[in-house]
Amino acid sequence: MSDESRPSPPQERAGTRTAVVIPAAGRGVRLGPGAPKALRALNGTPMLIHAVRAMAASRSVSLVVVVAPPEGAAEVKSLLDVHALPERTDFLVVPGGESRQESVRLGLDALPPDHDIVLVHDAARPLVPVDTVDAVIEAVRDGAPAVVPALPLADTVKEVEPAEVPGTPEPVVATPSRARLRAVQTPQGFDRATLVRAHETVTEDVTDDASMVERLGLTVVVVPGHEEAFKVTRPLDLVLAEAVLARRRLNDGF
Repeated sequence: MSDESRPSPPQERAGTRTAVVIPAAGRGVRLGPGAPKALRALNGTPMLIHAVRAMAASRSVSLVVVVAPPEGAAEVKSLLDVHALPERTDFLVVPGGESRQESVRLGLDALPPDHDIVLVHDAARPLVPVDTVDAVIEAVRDGAPAVVPALPLADTVKEVEPAEVPGTPEPVVATPSRARLRAVQTPQGFDRATLVRAHETVTEDVTDDASMVERLGLTVVVVPGHEEAFKVTRPLDLVLAEAVLARRRLNDGF
């Protein structure tokens, strides 16, 4: 989509700036041996670069902080330097920690003081559309302390009693109503002060940053996600991501 045909981004209020933290220090063992997941090639370009471009596509985003593997920060910095990225956006690379939670905190610590809104985005979600990014930012600007994009579930979900031996049958405990369930994606958006307080307060390990805000007793709101914002974790996901990129090239005429 060209800049001329793209919807206008959220209007920026005086004193509000948006930064994105992309934790990319994990190895992604489910994709098999080799380079860290974020550096795997997708259509000939590292998946991380696709994710960075997806965030920088929003004209509301003024800074993207990539949290790299501690031993690979220089390599990630070189990747950002050699790939075409929007000139209106600043980019910063910092070394990550032992866990995703620690890496996000290190990314937060690196933010300049003049950014009031922070998005946290998975490097393994390289294809999120810019409209989804803008919708998250708009909801934070409208006053939500935490915002997550999410999709309704297509499958019926069963709660089970986990088996002690993996691969053995597991008894079903309950069947939750799909109407009340959502599959959460990223980028997740936050009022910066709220996210900083969550990382200072919540010490137990959690699966996403919105869960940390929930532990503070604050409301997390959901905005519509997008089917192309899926997480690339297994080899089949790479095939699907390549197909999405091929369709985009065809639709965009290049």
